[in-house]
Amino acid sequence: MKLARIVVVALACVAWAQPRAGLAQAGAAATAAATASAAAPLAGAALLAALRDGGYVLYLRHTSTDFRENDTQMTDYANCATQRNLTDGGRAEARAIGAALRALAIPVGRVLASPYCRTLETGRLVFGTATPSPAVRGGPARPDNPDRYAELRALLGTPVPRGTNVAIASHGNPFYGVAGPPHLAEGEMAVVEPLGDSRFRIVARVRKDDWEALQRQGAP
Repeated sequence: MKLARIVVVALACVAWAQPRAGLAQAGAAATAAATASAAAPLAGAALLAALRDGGYVLYLRHTSTDFRENDTQMTDYANCATQRNLTDGGRAEARAIGAALRALAIPVGRVLASPYCRTLETGRLVFGTATPSPAVRGGPARPDNPDRYAELRALLGTPVPRGTNVAIASHGNPFYGVAGPPHLAEGEMAVVEPLGDSRFRIVARVRKDDWEALQRQGAP
């Protein structure tokens, strides 16, 4: 009889815990949806005009890396030997993105980068400079702490003056954590319109191979 009672209690605990887990996941998804509002995507000439006018945050995931490497032995941001790094192809991609931005006369002011070697190198190759910032560092796509990316949300939501854009060179996971799916590909840029109070909307996603087509829209 005692064993039967124990089994009933255990089953009740499992039944109670499963909806709780579902509610937690739904709550996280709702938070991301509320933070990152939907917007009609910009493309082609309209996107170029918006980028040249400024007022956006350009969130760029680092370019191609060597997945045979990883960060499991990493102890120091400055030690690139214990991190996953850009490939030579990734460096070429970064230079090409930077050349396209300059050819298209897209203004960029402040540039922040995750302190990892691959993100700092991407930022410097694309934009010519990058300031390491823990506010845009890497992390899990689904953090246990809901405030893990609060600083990133604040940056994405902070209005940017017209005539310039703010750039962030970072990772795929943090952006997924604040904006939801899909993940940014390596070298993909999200064009973000800040709405204030840690709110923002994504108006475009530009993959690394899309810059050539944008350049065909016509450099000034």
